[in-house]
Amino acid sequence: MQKSYKASDIKILEGLDAVRLRPGMYIGTTGIKGLHHILWEIVDNSMDEITNGYGNYIEIILHEDGSASVEDNGRGIPVDIHPQLGVSAVQVVFTQLHAGGKFDNDNYATSGGLHGVGASVTNALSEWLNVEIYKNNQIYRMEFESKTLKGEVKGGLPKGPLTTTGKKTKKQGTYIRFKPDGRIFESTVFNFDTIKRRIKELAFLNKGAKITLIDRRNADDEQSITYCYEGGVIDFVKDLNEVKTPCFKTPVYISGTENNIQMELAFQYTDGYTDNIFSYVNNIPTSEGGTHETGFKSGLTRVMNDVARKSGFLKDKDENYKGDDFLEGLTAVLSIKMQNVQFEGQTKTKLGNPEARIAIEHLVVTELHKFFASSGAKATMDAILKKAAIAAKVREEARKAKEITRQKNSIESFNLVGKLSNCTGKRAADNELYIVEGDSAGGTCKQARNRHYQAILPLRGKPLNAEKKRIDQVLENVEIRTIISALGCGIGEDYDEDDLNFHKVIILSDADQDGGHIRAILLTFFYRYMKELITGGHVYIGMPPLYKVSRKDNVEYAYNDDELAAAKEKLGGKSEIQRYKGLGEMNAEQLWETTMDPARRTLIQVSIDDAAEAERLVSVLMGDAIEKRKAFIIENANFNREDNFKVG
Repeated sequence: MQKSYKASDIKILEGLDAVRLRPGMYIGTTGIKGLHHILWEIVDNSMDEITNGYGNYIEIILHEDGSASVEDNGRGIPVDIHPQLGVSAVQVVFTQLHAGGKFDNDNYATSGGLHGVGASVTNALSEWLNVEIYKNNQIYRMEFESKTLKGEVKGGLPKGPLTTTGKKTKKQGTYIRFKPDGRIFESTVFNFDTIKRRIKELAFLNKGAKITLIDRRNADDEQSITYCYEGGVIDFVKDLNEVKTPCFKTPVYISGTENNIQMELAFQYTDGYTDNIFSYVNNIPTSEGGTHETGFKSGLTRVMNDVARKSGFLKDKDENYKGDDFLEGLTAVLSIKMQNVQFEGQTKTKLGNPEARIAIEHLVVTELHKFFASSGAKATMDAILKKAAIAAKVREEARKAKEITRQKNSIESFNLVGKLSNCTGKRAADNELYIVEGDSAGGTCKQARNRHYQAILPLRGKPLNAEKKRIDQVLENVEIRTIISALGCGIGEDYDEDDLNFHKVIILSDADQDGGHIRAILLTFFYRYMKELITGGHVYIGMPPLYKVSRKDNVEYAYNDDELAAAKEKLGGKSEIQRYKGLGEMNAEQLWETTMDPARRTLIQVSIDDAAEAERLVSVLMGDAIEKRKAFIIENANFNREDNFKVG
């Protein structure tokens, strides 16, 4: 039976005064990521309705006037009068910070928006926001706007009280449309692909939920896409492994509930060598893992060693397999729903609840034993154990190979003599390492650099493609070993940021196909074996100009064709144009002022906002699926476009 959901369920903690003054405190940044954050706040509220069983559909529309709307078929925001404030619950939700129905567990068993700031923050940072609620066969409507009062802009002010439109409806749910405020955000243009990736992920995590995205900003080219996955996380794993070679056809799927913690888990092994575990708590990605991942790994290890012994795969004299042996080639999606979530840090990327580890480990052990005891599971079990056996066999060799990175005194001096032109600065936080394509460009960079804080490492050969290579194979590559030695922080489980010698690692290559390949290879290595280097914000792409436009003593540099057209118009028709084919064509002065001078250069910071999408891209670009790689490159191979990377 559906529980009542009334104004008295809305708990109030404090007001909304500081949101426009310090928006970064609430949405992280006023850049493009913050812009999408205020959309996610509304979408997450709709998603919480679905997660708790009160709807199954969300429609997001990007409108031609720059606004966005989100409609769901949930219960609808309460419309009665709040007992404390004497105004409608709708007004409370959109004007009071920390006001919502999620501070107890009566109306929402689980929620991604735990702090009650979502709708009010979106309202505060919008030019205007309109909301319609469909319930009681009525349409209720309320409008909000930003106004200048006494010289100060106030956001999210009600234009009037909640009213009924007089129209009858059989619909149920909530419709919210808002226009981001250009006085707050650096850009108010929503990115269709960014939204598409997130709603696809949400559809995977919520079996049967239908989520539609419509882009009406271009009347001549309306885009629309709908996601709905009846297989849920099973379909998610299949999608992640689409361009890989699975060790068995159908992913393993188990689910269950323990101490009010709901778990869904799907996993499959491939012929790769790295593990990819994507975990979520109440639909929120936990890219740094946490207690639920720990419980999954320990449960998996226990079960697989048990079945290995029961099946005779492991003899009495044999040692148990290690946990790492069961991670090689693993793709897993772990989704849990729970109350009173405790995330470590403000970024909600690591789960801290100790009870989650206990519950998930017990569920994994119990449900996996049931799975392997079922008929038809033997082939899957054998495939996993064979994979683990091979991993165990090479484990000692891999350990010895990794030991190389710890022997700093001998290996670093051997690898780096004549290769690294180090800087003189001793403060790692200020130091920059340029990894440069080729000796020629490296020589120019050495002349151009500021020796106090800029170090240069030329690549004399092409680094190894680390995709589908074990760590011992990767470390046999001279260029990779040189990079590891220069950075000094170790790799894999030995990575230690405190030992990182340079807090900016800048990949500098030509703006052509070979240069793009170098970038892809280096980013693949960092992603597979030094992911913390990327998540820590240390990896950048240097952006050399494509053109030099000059007329007499006036010089302009252009980084793309649009900037070239602007430079030609600025300097006039008689200007000379030089197209740089590579870094080596620039002299030291030009390289400094265009690419290395912190005051004038353009650096693109590489980040992983969407781990699942990053995994797909790395697999497509660097794996064996030739046709998919060709299709991707044809569509995206402009390696000097800033939007190929996340801008930091």
